[in-house]
Amino acid sequence: MAKLQLLNQADAPVVFELAQSDNGMQVAFATLNVPKALNALNLDMIRLLAKQLDVWAQDDQIAMVVMKGEGEKAFCAGGDVVSLYNAMAANDKNTYIETFFSEEYRLDYQIHTYEKPILLWGNGITMGGGLGLMAGASHRVVTETARIAMPEITIGLYPDVGGSYFLNKMPEGVGLFLGLTGASINAADAQFVGLADHFIDAEKYGELLAGLLGIEWGTTTSSNHNMLTNMLTELTNISGEPPKSEIQANIEQISHVNNCHDLQAQVDYILSIPSDDNKWLSRAQKSLKHGSPLSAVLVSEQLKLGKGKSLKECFLLELGMSVQAGEAGEFQEGVRALLIDKDGAPQWQFDAISSVSDETVSAFTSARWSDDAHPLANM
Repeated sequence: MAKLQLLNQADAPVVFELAQSDNGMQVAFATLNVPKALNALNLDMIRLLAKQLDVWAQDDQIAMVVMKGEGEKAFCAGGDVVSLYNAMAANDKNTYIETFFSEEYRLDYQIHTYEKPILLWGNGITMGGGLGLMAGASHRVVTETARIAMPEITIGLYPDVGGSYFLNKMPEGVGLFLGLTGASINAADAQFVGLADHFIDAEKYGELLAGLLGIEWGTTTSSNHNMLTNMLTELTNISGEPPKSEIQANIEQISHVNNCHDLQAQVDYILSIPSDDNKWLSRAQKSLKHGSPLSAVLVSEQLKLGKGKSLKECFLLELGMSVQAGEAGEFQEGVRALLIDKDGAPQWQFDAISSVSDETVSAFTSARWSDDAHPLANM
């Protein structure tokens, strides 16, 4: 195993390390290091990552970056919504909410637009905020333990962190289905919908590391991207088969969602699909049935508004929606029921999609700031 040079404290929430390749270039490692919380992304972690990625971007000796999670259970199970709940409960006038989401979306955008290769090791759980990191990496690797989801409908939020952009890039009907149901997807699913690039057996991480340090890295970014792709393809070829894609197995039913004339018809259709012998679909239906009707409407609206928008424009849209979520109460109630009191019985503001008023939706989707005053305007 290669000797890694530790750049900060070993107990830091994100650990940074360097390893020297055979030709003297260096490979950088960023490890999310809160395994007891399934590496949930908090504000300190966001700031550490953003700062270090900037440093590595400007260092000609750094060929590429590896992002991974400590432990075998998760890369990152989402954002630290408990801290967000505490801020909402303290009624801090949304200061923390705006700061958290602004800095999180800046980090996501930084990863999406990073010139050097970023290899993301997607082992175990990747959800919500973790998917925001994963979606932007140039080389996204998933293993047989990968479990990926955007389950925000269960906590009264919506699939943010760029979901307005990447859900719209998925095969017909799939982005809407995943947003409405929060369905968990596997490695093969992730590749099918464009959230992952390579499948590699988890046990081959050591071989991956050896391969990274054996590459003749250069100073040409495009060449380094190509060499990394070739090395990952070789590892994929000697890995086993990923688990069967649930989405592909159900694609005919899922794609029909787009044929329904409005959101209520889409929801009714999803809930009507026979699922007695389909545990995956049955779980998806259950999440939709018990999820927030307001969230369902927001999922539909964000996909309509995000269609055709640039990545930056989607993040601008989502920041306004997320800050409003900090004020509206639904998000706070969803987190309370799932993670604070853990009673599993959220008292949603609306009992049905038809009850969600246009005024309520407009508060989420209307421009909150002028263009030049938007917190992400200079992103």
